[in-house]
Amino acid sequence: MKNIFDQNVTAELIERLDKLTPETKQLWGKMSVSKMLAHCNVAYEMVYDNIHKPPTAFMKMVLQLLIKERITNEKPYKKNNPTAPQFIIKYDKDFETEKKRLVAYIEKTQQLGEEYFDGKKSLSLGKLDKTQWNNMFYKHLDHHLTQFGV
Repeated sequence: MKNIFDQNVTAELIERLDKLTPETKQLWGKMSVSKMLAHCNVAYEMVYDNIHKPPTAFMKMVLQLLIKERITNEKPYKKNNPTAPQFIIKYDKDFETEKKRLVAYIEKTQQLGEEYFDGKKSLSLGKLDKTQWNNMFYKHLDHHLTQFGV
């Protein structure tokens, strides 16, 4: 899996984002391109912004036991997988705003580096090592950029 903390990988992801337009159509799924960008931003909002409610202790245990491995391993996501409720974007968003936010989050993550994330707690999954953080961030972005053909 590519390393999201590597400056070259970050540049590659941003280049892929730059190929998107407000009219880019998905190859599968229901999200518009602006909703997809907002959806991808949620993963970063959970790390950097205090705007999402943490799961209950019971739900966190369920997520850690049943979902954590699937989210943080190197196996790519399947098409049309269900998503957590906080990742569902109900209304269209402004394409440029969401794209700028996502680029800023990707750059911030790369600049903070893997040592910042090694052992950092996830809002929903508990403590993750730098490889788990990398896999979670990179494969989610790669999945959705591939979904939109870039």
